[in-house]
Amino acid sequence: MSMLFAQLTHAIGLNDVCDALRLHSGLVSALRGATPPSRNNLSHANKHRDAALAERLFWAVLEHLQKLSPGFATGRRGKGLARRFRRVIHVVDSSTIALIVSCIDWARHRRRKAAAKLHVRLDLHSLLPRFVLVESAKAADSIRAAEVCAGVKAGEIVIFDRAYVDFVHLCALNEDGVFWVTRSKESLSFRIVRKLPKAADKRILRDDLVVPKNKDSRANYRKSMRRVLALVLVDGQQREMEFLTNNLCWSAGSVADLYRCRWQIEVFFKQIKQSLQLCDFLGNSANAVRWQVWTALLLYVLMRFVCVMSNWHHSFTRLFTLLRAALWRKIDLWALLRFCGTAGGHFRYLATPQDAYFPGFA
Repeated sequence: MSMLFAQLTHAIGLNDVCDALRLHSGLVSALRGATPPSRNNLSHANKHRDAALAERLFWAVLEHLQKLSPGFATGRRGKGLARRFRRVIHVVDSSTIALIVSCIDWARHRRRKAAAKLHVRLDLHSLLPRFVLVESAKAADSIRAAEVCAGVKAGEIVIFDRAYVDFVHLCALNEDGVFWVTRSKESLSFRIVRKLPKAADKRILRDDLVVPKNKDSRANYRKSMRRVLALVLVDGQQREMEFLTNNLCWSAGSVADLYRCRWQIEVFFKQIKQSLQLCDFLGNSANAVRWQVWTALLLYVLMRFVCVMSNWHHSFTRLFTLLRAALWRKIDLWALLRFCGTAGGHFRYLATPQDAYFPGFA
């Protein structure tokens, strides 16, 4: 509870957490007789209490919320790209969390830099994590590719950046019946096996079946793969991008559109890093950092559940600031969200005249 409170209030230190909880000790005691922790006890728990407890709690809460609301688990399958791809779509990426090298030696990955890395596999429909790995930033993404995609089933789609390209892993996904879409590395060279018919879409420049020229790469992935060269709008300018996939039936435009959906995981990382507390850490040990990351993800899932159940139409940041402002008030959450205009989606308060109160006036 203390770590969730630190996330929701952007606490900058252990004293900040403990003093605020002690100030509201009466309200805290209503939560099954909880008592505010002391600074030493909270520091000791961050360092020695196994972060696997926070990880198990996260997955247990996520499973519980999905059982409470099937719509929360499946997400919005009938909108946008999901109308064309009525199957589970996974988006894989990693994000680096900067740390202080002078205090956190375990995460040193360069001479003067330290960082932790967060590998996530996100469900594109529900925007919920399906796999999370927190580790030091030393290892390359391609080393963790097989581990991150271990739970993907046959017939599902997985999209990842070129940092996760590993031909052994791609071959394993293909043999398991998983469709994958990624970008080609600039260092890779291919030999064209067959040119596919040119698409009517003007964005598509080339569509070929290729095999790697490199002997080792060809030994790791013996079958042909599809390479699509397309024009993609980036920062208002058209840029050529080369995509790879093992699906030969989709249109070339669908392949480019699928990879464009990878931006959703960038939005996810932006939400948890800008709204939640992943800039200032309450401890320097690896265990303390993992505790803070897992509680940030837990708070994200709880807030995502509130968004779905209340039909919240505004931004994730606005919901976060609203909950933080009303944290110590005994107020019905759904009534509060309706008061803020969730029903019509207007960015204004939908108050009635009898709700107004001016001190000094009858």
